[in-house]
Amino acid sequence: MSFCFNFDLPAQTTNSDDVDGNKLQNGKKDNAAKSAEDNTKPAEPVKEAKEHFPPSDPQFLLTDAIFETVTIGTLPPLHFLNETVFEKTALEREDKENILFRTVEERSDLISGVYEGGLKVWECTYDLLELLEKDGETFGGKAVLDLGCGAGLLGLLALKRGARQVHFQDYNSTVIEQLTVPNVMLNCQEDDEVDSEDDEERRAKGKIQEEDGCKKEVNMKEELKDSNPPPKKRALDLSQHPLLTKCQFISGDWSTFLALVQKTDPPPKYDIIFTSETIYNTAYYPVLHETLHNLLAPDGLVYLATKSHYFGVGGGLHLFETFVEQQGIFSLDHLWDSKEGLQRHVVVLRFKKTTGT
Repeated sequence: MSFCFNFDLPAQTTNSDDVDGNKLQNGKKDNAAKSAEDNTKPAEPVKEAKEHFPPSDPQFLLTDAIFETVTIGTLPPLHFLNETVFEKTALEREDKENILFRTVEERSDLISGVYEGGLKVWECTYDLLELLEKDGETFGGKAVLDLGCGAGLLGLLALKRGARQVHFQDYNSTVIEQLTVPNVMLNCQEDDEVDSEDDEERRAKGKIQEEDGCKKEVNMKEELKDSNPPPKKRALDLSQHPLLTKCQFISGDWSTFLALVQKTDPPPKYDIIFTSETIYNTAYYPVLHETLHNLLAPDGLVYLATKSHYFGVGGGLHLFETFVEQQGIFSLDHLWDSKEGLQRHVVVLRFKKTTGT
């Protein structure tokens, strides 16, 4: 989509210190901390959390789907629906929140308390994917949360690389239903088709059978014909796909999301939490911090991809880093920093070790 940074935030959520990049770069931590503390409440009422379930028949979501593919180094290909599809088909899609039409009409990436940017794949997500490719993380047996998931590329990577469970959360139910869930189903369907092609290729080469002491090559094309296999582009019950059964999809504000998942017995603890471009508004820092604090496993890691500053909104890494330091719960380390333009960063948060351990 040809969107712009038209962040629609009330005036009270920013102040002059927030948008003054020079002051931030000069390291005025007192002002940064004060800014984060002053904005402890979102501008809009919280959105109640809701769990979403994939449909058994994906045809209405995936028929004639136009998708893009991200391929980075040795990472498995990640497929996601093209953003322009939502712009051209907004009026045809189910959207109880009415965000699809509004984002197109207002040409906006974010409408505070209404739409929080989930239809767009943000630049820093690719930064984090590249870092994960270099580190060679396989996610084997780990529980992963993609917080503020949008298209869900980070969670999809974990899913394809062996995570035992992946939970996807986004503010908007429309994003979850119309983008995140279809993307996961799209990747499941693609994996099935690749497996089907591999099986057919192996069978077409023929197999050797022992019959009456003689070797006989069997033409597998005839065997396939006799067995009447389903066509390659078949309508699958993807709701029972092995990858999809590892997933959970939840929409809603972080505070209500936290309350909902904590009702689970036992409450989940995630080995890895991904969150990309979610610290643009200082008003959300307290609830984001609380969510990370309550859901991260004791030895878990939070990967945060972000820009140094979000002009017109007021948030950014300096403000968040200062807020985290004040809370005294997490340590924060830089894993990667860009060298050019508006700086982008990937950082990791982990629980501070108590004295004597």
